[in-house]
Amino acid sequence: MSRRHRAVKRTVVPDIRYQSPLVAHLVNVVMKMGKKNLAQRIVYGAFEKVSEKLEKGDPVNLLLGALENARPRLEVKSRRVGGATYQVPIEITFERQESLALRWIVLAASSRKGIPLKDALAAEIVDAYNNTGSVVKKKEDTHKMAQANRAFAHFRW
Repeated sequence: MSRRHRAVKRTVVPDIRYQSPLVAHLVNVVMKMGKKNLAQRIVYGAFEKVSEKLEKGDPVNLLLGALENARPRLEVKSRRVGGATYQVPIEITFERQESLALRWIVLAASSRKGIPLKDALAAEIVDAYNNTGSVVKKKEDTHKMAQANRAFAHFRW
């Protein structure tokens, strides 16, 4: 890792349809091998299905609600101290929370076999919005691991 310069944060250009950087980030997470048009079709199709299922209105607000329930606040990082490796709980920045939640949602959707990614992504967003499903369970498991290792919190630096 270079010690010279800090990496510059690049801003994500808002997406075309909803003018939201969050939706653009989701499209970028879904995208594989540079096929952005396909990723946009998947995400926009999933948003239409989410709007039909929940009948609440704006899909971007529904995605925000789902992310609120899926974002982890703590995680554990390995720290090597005197020959022993400790799992040290640390608080996560907002950008990393959002990134992890989006990644977990897409990963859980792609692990649902037998249905198209558009339908699976919609189902995962609905599950996260309702505070159920594998993404929320993963967040709770991450928090439990951080709570179990809070005795090593003094190794943070």
